[in-house]
Amino acid sequence: MAAPLNDEIQRLSYHNIRPVILHGYVLPFIFIYAGWFYTWTTVYGMDDYFEAGLIAFAIVGLLQILTALFCMWSIDVRCAMTCSKVDDPHKATWLKVVPTPNNGSTELIRLHRGNKEEGEELWFQFQKTKYLYDGDEKKQFVHVTFPIDHSVNFYMDWKGYQDDEEVAAAEKKFGINQMVMDIPRFAELFSERATAPFFVFQVFCVGLWCLDEYWYYSVFTLFMLIAFEATLVQQQLRNMAEIRKMGNKPYLIQVYRNRKWIKVMTDTLIPGDIVSITRSQDDKTLPCDMLLLRGPCIVDESMLTGESVPVMKEPVEQIEGDHILDIELDGKLHVLFGGTKVVQHTPPGKTGPGLKASDNGCIAYVLRHSFNTSQGKLLRTILFGVKRVTANNLETFFFIMFLLVFAIVAASYVWIKGTENPKRNRYKLFLECTLILTSVVPPELPIELSLAVNTSLLALTKLYVYCTEPFRIPFAGKIDICCFDKTGTLTSDNLVVEGVTGLGKGTEMIAAADAPLHTVQVLATCHSLVQLEDEMVGDPLEKATLKAVEWNLTKGEAVIPLKGRSHGLKIFHRYHFSSALKRMSVIVGHTPAGSTETHYMATVKGAPETLKDMFKHIPDNYEEVYLAMARRGARVLALGYKDIGALSHQQMRELVRDQVEKGLTFAGFVIISCPLKSDSKAAIKEILHSSHYVSMITGDNPLTACHVAKELRITRKETTLILSPPNRQDSDWHWQSIDDKTTEPLDEKNLRKNIFPKYDLCLIGEALTFLQSSNIKLLRLLLPNTRVFARVAPKQKELIITMLKAQGYITLMCGDGTNDVGALKHADVGVALLANAPERIPDRKKFRRDEAGSSVDAEPSSSNDKLTPITQRGKPTGRAAKQRAITRGDNMAPHQKKLAALLKEMEEEEKSQVIKLGDASVASPFTSKLSTVMSVCNIIKQGRCTLVTTLQMFKILALNALILAYSQSVLYLDGIKFSDGQATMQGLLLAGCFLFISRSKPLKTLSKERPLPNIFNMYTILTVMTQFAVHFSSLMYLVHHAKLHTPKPEGEFVDLEKEFEPNILNTTVYIISMSLQVSTFAVNYKGEPFMESLRENKPLLYSLMFSCCGIITLASGIIPDISQQFQIIELPSEFRNTVLLVVCGDILAAFLVDRTYQFLFGHAKLTSTH
Repeated sequence: MAAPLNDEIQRLSYHNIRPVILHGYVLPFIFIYAGWFYTWTTVYGMDDYFEAGLIAFAIVGLLQILTALFCMWSIDVRCAMTCSKVDDPHKATWLKVVPTPNNGSTELIRLHRGNKEEGEELWFQFQKTKYLYDGDEKKQFVHVTFPIDHSVNFYMDWKGYQDDEEVAAAEKKFGINQMVMDIPRFAELFSERATAPFFVFQVFCVGLWCLDEYWYYSVFTLFMLIAFEATLVQQQLRNMAEIRKMGNKPYLIQVYRNRKWIKVMTDTLIPGDIVSITRSQDDKTLPCDMLLLRGPCIVDESMLTGESVPVMKEPVEQIEGDHILDIELDGKLHVLFGGTKVVQHTPPGKTGPGLKASDNGCIAYVLRHSFNTSQGKLLRTILFGVKRVTANNLETFFFIMFLLVFAIVAASYVWIKGTENPKRNRYKLFLECTLILTSVVPPELPIELSLAVNTSLLALTKLYVYCTEPFRIPFAGKIDICCFDKTGTLTSDNLVVEGVTGLGKGTEMIAAADAPLHTVQVLATCHSLVQLEDEMVGDPLEKATLKAVEWNLTKGEAVIPLKGRSHGLKIFHRYHFSSALKRMSVIVGHTPAGSTETHYMATVKGAPETLKDMFKHIPDNYEEVYLAMARRGARVLALGYKDIGALSHQQMRELVRDQVEKGLTFAGFVIISCPLKSDSKAAIKEILHSSHYVSMITGDNPLTACHVAKELRITRKETTLILSPPNRQDSDWHWQSIDDKTTEPLDEKNLRKNIFPKYDLCLIGEALTFLQSSNIKLLRLLLPNTRVFARVAPKQKELIITMLKAQGYITLMCGDGTNDVGALKHADVGVALLANAPERIPDRKKFRRDEAGSSVDAEPSSSNDKLTPITQRGKPTGRAAKQRAITRGDNMAPHQKKLAALLKEMEEEEKSQVIKLGDASVASPFTSKLSTVMSVCNIIKQGRCTLVTTLQMFKILALNALILAYSQSVLYLDGIKFSDGQATMQGLLLAGCFLFISRSKPLKTLSKERPLPNIFNMYTILTVMTQFAVHFSSLMYLVHHAKLHTPKPEGEFVDLEKEFEPNILNTTVYIISMSLQVSTFAVNYKGEPFMESLRENKPLLYSLMFSCCGIITLASGIIPDISQQFQIIELPSEFRNTVLLVVCGDILAAFLVDRTYQFLFGHAKLTSTH
């Protein structure tokens, strides 16, 4: 057994497939068949036991088919049955790959062989990743190693592949740069579904009904099943096709190969290629992960990080040559990641050494490609991360097993009683017993389950929520913990500059535009913004600041005040922001009127604690002011400036950062906040009130996160403690309050006694890493009790969700960025909010009113268009409409500006609705086209409604199956049958009631009460068993009395083969069966507090009333024609009254029993976290 390979693979085992005759579903059965044939022909005799022999043959055949199917259902069974295991990979042709938890499912993969100079090369591909056998050192399979850990000198001296042989060798080793998802054919997916246990069982049932001459019913059921599965396969293929479209389209790029620059398609790039990178045009993204060798770039990495702040990338030519590249550390500054966009590039200097591209691009070295890039890993999470959820889960299986017990009892009774009659056909009797066993699984079960889910699916679509995994909807009804991302989910992306503080006494705030001139100049110049042809790009925070001080940036790197209160300033040099230094500084200057010398000044902004030591004079209340603001959840930046005076160009070039950033004059603190979205408060209040735990998981700093949590009432206790690393408060890990006034030791015993009851808790990413490595048991205890997780990496978000799930909590994750993808994919219910989407449904009516008569062509899409799938948006319809409107617009001058603005808005909205590969929605089962967490409330409402509907369907199906098992056994032996008309009428009413039950709508608000999460609970089992006892007693009582009014059959045994003849016994049983059905639906309909009551569900109410009227009409014989049509005999008046009384008593008793049990056992409680 090979050792664990990496994060993806747990273990490997090597196998060879045996010849077919030696397979476990062939060889043993050859002996079994031989034994059966010998016993049948020699021991017992074929003529005497003809039927028994055939039955035995059928049972063995079924066992063989089942064994073969098990090989399809389980890889472990297939390996045991069909393969022989070997220890040496060189002797194996196949290997079994067992992935680590949450990384897909076990696979049996072919082992490939190739030739290399030293001998045979072994490799295989698992989840789009190639593994090679390292026979020299590790003696195990390893990832293909990419050139990602060499020295800077190696990369700078590399001159690309020198000839075609080198390119071919590299292509063979690494493969080409393709991120294509293999879409299986319809036939493959359908065969996978057609061999699923449920489907096989139902086809088996259909076969049995055909043998019993129920041809029409059987063929119709089979057709229904195949059509249903085919529809699901079609839907799955559509989803896969959508994901495939999201891959990056290849385009031409400049590559240095064979000692010259040539153009190749990006999908033919290989690690080791030298490429030229220019600004991304037409939304083209970088094709793979590359190391920037020459020339700096500004890159938009929002696709990977979820943060919309463009990042500065520096070339490695400026760092020491012997520095060894570390992607984790150097990636942020020097690596261009696949899937990101280059916003701006600066060509490398013409005088310096090194390669220069003919298109003036930056020079980069390809490190990794295809599914091995950061973007590729994200796509692998989407494709292989989690198994899809279906309705055929374990609970359904146990439910069927539970009913099977009763069916076995009934079938045994029929067999024992039936064999007492020596003339009876044993084959027919065996068939009847098998039919009783299969009747416990109604063929409509999967369709009934899907009905409830599809109703919710449609309701959610009308609320702008789309779902790719419908069977996750019932999970939304069981949720224990709701987790939310902060930025862009609970808070708006639009930053607000509150003002400047720290210049006067206390925490007085003044508007940024009204601040002293030097403060305004710092805010206007200290940024990394760039003015391109059509727009300004850069950090939204810096854009908001520039707007707040009312200055403007020109293409020539100059900033000018809009109102002309002072002179403009030109930016000469930037020392960019770095997360290590926590500050940025800029050298600006202006040439005073009448002078030829430029007057220089340095402006600096950064973290208040970092800049504190750089100021000449620090105000007395410096710390007090900035900490007060930080605890309020605002982002606080300290501002400073320094007059440098006149400098020559040479002096200017010789300036170093440390000189610039010392002896600064304090210019105040700028306060920036992220306002909450309009309905975040209401949504969180409703979720908390409806018995859920709510947590926030964010990459933002803990102070801001804790403030937002307090504002939303996620944290309700007076003090929030943050698990802090050793600092001046304590030399060990400890709990520390936000205001630093409270500290508590990190002690497991202390947690339950002192910390959980008194404080809310916040864990930072660093604390998660510490606990994961040192005390996993403590981490498990803390996770469900922590309300805020701050400064967590995307992988840690995933870890929090998977650990909560492992502890048995049903989790919901709501996020909007690519950094949430892992958590969204692994949560039981993942809800992605589309980035840049509106918070509310656009008010189209108002728009139409404003534009009536002026823009016929430009009218926005009708309300039906809103419901089109997300991925269909962004088609050229908007642009075509725009073109036509502008063409006609010559004669509508008064409206022209308004119309152009409106059309631009429409086009932008369409652009924002097109899903790209990095969108969180790709991985998430639920996607909201509105950027509001109210979508979560809607999903939970629909989830609870669907869950309750599904559970009541199970109750009704269980009662019907139990009554059916009795009527098919005891009553069948008494010769009681239903006519074709009677059976059809009963079936139609049953289908109608099921349809209307599944159409139930949820209530407007979430209730505090939680629904029962599963079928197996005290309430459901007791109510089903007691209701069955009530129905069983009523049925037995009426059958007994009906027999007294029915003439006894001739002979000792009833003839079960004769045609249907109406009599009092048949009529009585039919009437009571119909009434039991009505009683089952009426009594077990749940209604409030999760969905509308029976009074409000009019279709179900009317269908039940219609059924009641029908039963009374048939029982009383008021309309003889109807009775005759359904072959109902008129009952004697005294007995008729007894029947009606028993029917009413049965319904009343069942109702009382159900409501008593519901009062005693029917309430679910939220799982305790302590």
